[in-house]
Amino acid sequence: MSGTSEGPRPPAVAASGTVRPPVTERHGADRAAAESVARTAAGPRDYRGVFQAAHLAMAVLDHQGAVISANDALAELLGTEPARLFDRTAADLVDLASDIRTWHAYREVLEGRRSRLRCTRRLKHPDGRTLWAEVNLSPVPESRSVLLSIADISDRRELQARLRHLQMHDPVTRLPNRTLFFERLTSALEASPYNGGGPFGKGRPYGGESGPLGEAGPRGHDGRSYGHGGTGRIGLCYLDLDGFKAVNDTLGHRTGDRLLAAVATRLTECADQDGYTRSGGHLVARLGGDEFAILVEDSTGTEQLADLARSVLTALQLPFDLAGQRLSVSASIGVVERAVAGTTPTGLMQAADTTLYWAKADGKARWTLFDPERNAHRMTRQALTSALRPAIEDDEFVLQYQPLVGMADGVVRGVEALVRWNHPQFGTLSPNRFIGIAEEDGSIVQLGRWVLHTACRQARQWQRDHPGARPLFVSVNVAVRQVWDSDLVSDVAEILAETGLAPQLLQLELTESAVMGSAGRPLQALQALSDMGVRIAIDDFGTGYSNLAYLSRLPVSVLKLDGSFVRGFRYDDGVHPSPADETIVEALVQLAHRLGLTVTAECVETSGQAARLQRIGCDTGQGWLFSRPVAPERIAEMIAATPPPS
Repeated sequence: MSGTSEGPRPPAVAASGTVRPPVTERHGADRAAAESVARTAAGPRDYRGVFQAAHLAMAVLDHQGAVISANDALAELLGTEPARLFDRTAADLVDLASDIRTWHAYREVLEGRRSRLRCTRRLKHPDGRTLWAEVNLSPVPESRSVLLSIADISDRRELQARLRHLQMHDPVTRLPNRTLFFERLTSALEASPYNGGGPFGKGRPYGGESGPLGEAGPRGHDGRSYGHGGTGRIGLCYLDLDGFKAVNDTLGHRTGDRLLAAVATRLTECADQDGYTRSGGHLVARLGGDEFAILVEDSTGTEQLADLARSVLTALQLPFDLAGQRLSVSASIGVVERAVAGTTPTGLMQAADTTLYWAKADGKARWTLFDPERNAHRMTRQALTSALRPAIEDDEFVLQYQPLVGMADGVVRGVEALVRWNHPQFGTLSPNRFIGIAEEDGSIVQLGRWVLHTACRQARQWQRDHPGARPLFVSVNVAVRQVWDSDLVSDVAEILAETGLAPQLLQLELTESAVMGSAGRPLQALQALSDMGVRIAIDDFGTGYSNLAYLSRLPVSVLKLDGSFVRGFRYDDGVHPSPADETIVEALVQLAHRLGLTVTAECVETSGQAARLQRIGCDTGQGWLFSRPVAPERIAEMIAATPPPS
């Protein structure tokens, strides 16, 4: 009987490269040495009987690995006659040549350069059954012989396999669990020749069951060997069920578990159907909760992954009949497909998790393919989020100011403060790149306070530098979160007192949606600010709910018309004006004036727009026709060039 050979067998030569002498010439001296060793270990009386009666399969080898003495236990284990073991080599008996590392370690033991070799081999018995054997070889002291012992560990391996199966599989769905999934994923990536694996890389050189110290070989849970062939690509469908928590909460965890098991069955059917016609079976795993993954090794491209995702969605849309209850579910799937080279398990799973989030955000019950550009935007957003608060402390923000011009006389009445971020990596960023992030993470409170303080201080500085000029009011945008998460009234009062700016020269802008339905604290704050003398402006008016009723109960002083209306006023470049926009703006201006409010038109870009807005009765205008946002020094020049009020 011999072991399973999976590689080229080295020739049966001595360490020096010479052919061994005949058995009859060697047996005398080597057998005497072996018997001396056995006599020392077993005692002087009937050592041969003890050796033969031992339950452990043993043999004594010569310095070239040939059997010179073997007990009955070894012959029984290998399914042969004791006499047929003589002159057989250990390499032949237990397949030590199929793994190049084990082979070299074996030769070192024979040559006395290594004290021990222990490895595990899978052997095929003549009766057809397979057994696992733990093989030990060690040199015999004061002798050129080597002691070989082989223990049948099949029962232990079977128990270990059962325990491993329990540890590596989910008890509810019986699918591979998260641990086994990542083991398989890591093996697929590291053993691939496209990622440095194979005979000359990270993978095992040959397909042996273990290395010389008994390490596990480069195989998946199904025993497949990686490291050769394939497409060099890998794919992943990462999904979770939409609304699964509601099933658990309303129907109980038992029903939830039944649903998970039924989902697992359908996922496996989809994966098997695709795997039969592709490059092999796919791994379906439950990663936890209602999260599942389908790993596609040797992917043939994104179309294969897309087809698989579509089939999964179709399969899961069919109703489930669970112990008399009929349930319908859907799933969201993130799909990632990429080259194995350079891919890590962590990187692949991060991309899959991101793509699953996109599928959820895009409306659920769908699959979404990983988009590098979209991911780059997300990564940029994450970078900005982490850098926002330190940037405020490091003075990376600056203010620019855009003039608010009287439509009747063209005189600058005030300025709007617009914040810019001088990011060390991404350059100058406009507010639309970071204000939304600041509102989400709460840093808008700190940033808003800085903007308010800087703008008021600058407005007061212009007054000091130009005492005879008309003082400009400064308009500052306020996020609704600033009203809720901070004491805005106290902040404004403190900043006005510190800078010396008159309250009448400060205007706070809030969006229409922010003030809609204001009650309680927001309404009280706006009223307190108005009572203080601060002007309140509604920004982007006309784009939100446009419920005019709140104008009568909120302390509003100014309406800023959204630029989308003003764009309809263009007569330039062959663009015909929109009569509807003109009618709406004219009606809003008249309504505002009757309520005692002033009106500012945003995005005024042409003289035709300005003339039309002036005729309608808009009080002030803002846009590139008058000036882009500029540094405070440019505003100072405008103030100096404006004639003093009469």
